[in-house]
Amino acid sequence: MTASRAIPLASMPKAILFDLDGTLIDSAPDITAAVNELLAAHRLPPFSVEKVTAMVGDGMPRLVERAFAASGTPLVSKALEKAVDEMTPIYLRHLTGRSRLMPGAREALAQFHMMGIALAVATNKPQRAAREVLLHFGLVDMLGAIVGGDAVSHKKPAPDLLLLALEKLRVDAGDAIMVGDSKADVGSARAAGLPAVLVRGGYTQVPVEGLGADLVCNSLLELPAALQALREVA
Repeated sequence: MTASRAIPLASMPKAILFDLDGTLIDSAPDITAAVNELLAAHRLPPFSVEKVTAMVGDGMPRLVERAFAASGTPLVSKALEKAVDEMTPIYLRHLTGRSRLMPGAREALAQFHMMGIALAVATNKPQRAAREVLLHFGLVDMLGAIVGGDAVSHKKPAPDLLLLALEKLRVDAGDAIMVGDSKADVGSARAAGLPAVLVRGGYTQVPVEGLGADLVCNSLLELPAALQALREVA
């Protein structure tokens, strides 16, 4: 556990918002399968999981845009819109076949749920896809809200997803924290007025220590004890 800044935790938060891809779920293998199916339809070569992982984090349209750009055939305007439309059914076919829970995800959610803390997922992933993934892994019953990128006008790092999740949970920003794995998660938390916690092992391409989070954990297994420790220090 590394405290990058001081989280003002006079008490445990009333709500915790979680990112999905790279935070609760290792979905990179499924996302890679979807990207490569789309590229194959355009007679383009496949990418490795590592290559696609570097493209993840800003929603499906940006993923498609980056994939074609990396293939040497950048798309713009109507061509990009068409490719995104093609990607939608492909993406929905590759949600759970290769994905796995991140270490400690189920345990952390269960512990916070037992403590009476409201939980939500706020992800740039389309809402239908996010819900299907969470249903597959049996996490939905512990969540008070699931907010996907297509439910708001502006995805992370804008605050819209987090603010909508808090509205659904009926919790003020001052009583909540955001847990994610990327710069976009920190940005959205800052914009919404929430402390930001990052977990190592996600999809960021730079060290998490340099992203300005209030707290960095090695895994979600550390998170309950880390928040308790910060509460005791406050």
